[in-house]
Amino acid sequence: MKQQFIALSLGCVAALAASQATFAQSSSRCAEREMVLDRLGGKYGETRRSIGMAANNSVVEMHASTETGTWTITVTHPNGVTCMVAAGTAFETIEEELPASLGAPT
Repeated sequence: MKQQFIALSLGCVAALAASQATFAQSSSRCAEREMVLDRLGGKYGETRRSIGMAANNSVVEMHASTETGTWTITVTHPNGVTCMVAAGTAFETIEEELPASLGAPT
């Protein structure tokens, strides 16, 4: 159930990222993947917590740090450019089932 919730969340982010891909690639929030990962790990102590594939063959990942509480969602495009599409604070890991009103998995 938790994996389905994460997948659903990543799907929503991927849709947003795909619609903003042209804008995001032109901004300073994009760089080569290794550069982005070095910054997230070195400056914020973030490590990858989840990963998913978007419909446009982009890879969507969530990075977070339980020590600093920071989190970042990145999208890596097929050309190797990684863009940071969202970031925040107060990250925590939770394990809960989705409400029945959202429907049970089949």
